[in-house]
Amino acid sequence: MLQEFITTGVFAFILTFVRIGSAVTIMPGVGDSLTPQNIRLYIALGLSLVLSPLVAPHLPSPVPTTTMLFALIAMEFIIGLFIGTIARIFMAALDTAGMVISLASGLGNAQLFNPGFQAQGSLIGAFMSIAGVTLLFVTDMHHLLFYGIVGSYELFPVGAIPDTGNMAELMSKAVAASFMIGVQISAPFLVVSLLLYIGMGVLTRLMPQIQVFLLALPLQIILALITLSLIVSAGFLFWLSRFEENMVFFMSSGG
Repeated sequence: MLQEFITTGVFAFILTFVRIGSAVTIMPGVGDSLTPQNIRLYIALGLSLVLSPLVAPHLPSPVPTTTMLFALIAMEFIIGLFIGTIARIFMAALDTAGMVISLASGLGNAQLFNPGFQAQGSLIGAFMSIAGVTLLFVTDMHHLLFYGIVGSYELFPVGAIPDTGNMAELMSKAVAASFMIGVQISAPFLVVSLLLYIGMGVLTRLMPQIQVFLLALPLQIILALITLSLIVSAGFLFWLSRFEENMVFFMSSGG
């Protein structure tokens, strides 16, 4: 009995760690480049140790053979990467909003290293990405990521071949929804920029001797900063609500 308990416990821990570890590696906040790799490993090991008893009923009862075990590990790795990628895609909505805001405010050429995506990005996009990760932890929204991993065992059972068609469809819907969220957050800046361009066009027709481009860029930046100070809180609250709605999908599908 002890040998069987150890065997099944180790089996459950390994499969749980593969799915959770691959998801934690790339999910927002925990999987960012600013988080040391050993900290990610400790978090994945701790979560796997705690969640393995909850996941054990979803695992195959007899421990499979070596070949089947490696196949299960590969499938769990793919599913974990899929869950982490979905969360990262919805995190990218803030970077999309920041890029659109930068283009609308004349700051599109101001590039800065974005630690959330480990690449160069817009100045406002980097600010919104870092602030979004902070809000995830402040509002305990990162718990949804862990709940989503547990709920994914109902959506993607262990041992069943994942439906690649449904996964691709869900991925495409997530990308479309993320882009839509980013555009909705940046919509006020598009309106302000459009009104500014219309006003500058009218001013050019009325007073051709004025150098409109010398006035447009400083005024555009000032208006964008004022608009950002007015809507930044509402934009983050809107993003948090949409992030919660989309991550709850993994739990509601399981229930």
